[in-house]
Amino acid sequence: MADDPRMLKMAETGTAVVDQTEVGSYFVANYPPFSVWTPDAVAAKALPALGRAPTPGVPLGLYLHIPFCRKRCHFCYFRVYTDKNSQDVVHYLDVLAREWERYLEYPAIAGRPLDFVYFGGGTPSFLSTSQLEGLVTRLTASTPWDQAEEITFECEPGTLTEMKLGVIRRLGVTRLSLGVENFDDHVLELNGRAHRSGEIDRAYRFARSLDFPQVNIDLIAGMLGETEEGWHRSVRKTLEMEPDSVTVYQMELPYNTTISRDLINGTHRFEDAVASWATKRRWVEEAFETLERAGYHVGSAYTAVKDPARTKFIYRDRLWQGADMAALGVASFGHVNGVHMQNFDTWETYTAAIERGELPLSRAYRPTDEERLIRELVLQLKLGRIRPSYFQEKYGVDILDRFRGALDALRSDGWLSVLSEAEVALTRGGLLRVDTLLPRFFLPEHAGIRYT
Repeated sequence: MADDPRMLKMAETGTAVVDQTEVGSYFVANYPPFSVWTPDAVAAKALPALGRAPTPGVPLGLYLHIPFCRKRCHFCYFRVYTDKNSQDVVHYLDVLAREWERYLEYPAIAGRPLDFVYFGGGTPSFLSTSQLEGLVTRLTASTPWDQAEEITFECEPGTLTEMKLGVIRRLGVTRLSLGVENFDDHVLELNGRAHRSGEIDRAYRFARSLDFPQVNIDLIAGMLGETEEGWHRSVRKTLEMEPDSVTVYQMELPYNTTISRDLINGTHRFEDAVASWATKRRWVEEAFETLERAGYHVGSAYTAVKDPARTKFIYRDRLWQGADMAALGVASFGHVNGVHMQNFDTWETYTAAIERGELPLSRAYRPTDEERLIRELVLQLKLGRIRPSYFQEKYGVDILDRFRGALDALRSDGWLSVLSEAEVALTRGGLLRVDTLLPRFFLPEHAGIRYT
């Protein structure tokens, strides 16, 4: 059975299936799809939600988008800038801080402690030490972070020095995530990465010497130029470094990447192909099996951790259980009091809104209770297992009955290992292709529509 019509196409003869990586979103990051979010809902839904007191017991997180990079990777689909000077960076950080100060005027945010903080990008480690210290000093002036359970900081290895890592550690970062992606310099160059293998080694040694509670390494399976032996070398090198956790993603090609534009326009800039989905699934499976033999535990479709009792992904787990998150920065996605919201996605429109004294919200969506249930169900399925009792207690819904058709189909196709009142669990094969399975739980009006 074909995994997903966006990824697999049946030839006209009906006898051949092409499993190549095609242009289009693969990773299910939210539900309903972003394409149903609207500008009208900002005034009608988002601002009223911010004006209400928070729901008791719901944790609050803070996301900061730092959109600067030394180079734009050919597979990158985030809002990033490679042409900004130091004056631009300083201005952006001022705007970011002013956005947070504006949020603190709303009842939904004011006075609430932060449960988690996430520096994402772009490249947060692109910032200088003085810029980092100045930003955090300003942001924490009215909302201290010292009680946050997790503070995550994404890094590009080539931007790190021992001094900068020391500052990042002193700022309270508990999880340092190194965007390694691959250890082969040729593969890194083909895919537009700015760093090289030597910089990875230096950055990792510095990070370990500073005793970060959690050091994470990111890998991407199926990049341009990847080979069987090259992938295995990257996995072996990862094991040699003994990180606390490893995230492994299968390379996708959303519409706004350099590789995607090349494929659509037929300009043939890139001679190497992105690996097929079957190959990427197999490579991730081999990586997980290798990590498990070394004592790691697979905790989701993308993660393996050395010690599950000590190493957590608080940001992920809170969001997948419906936490609030104020999202700062150009194009950022947030969620407050049951309403999804996104900021303006260009430098000019984002900064202009802050200059006017407004929150820079461009679109929003308030899901129904059923849509909220589906969102948590599909996101938590990425963990490989869910408890029906969680949804019964939170939503008063028996998911085994509500989604009987989809669950029975998954079991029939071999993607479920357990289907009981106590637990629903995916097989390893189901976990490796989970993003292609999740649309089976979508409401009919959201099936097959544009995701972003």
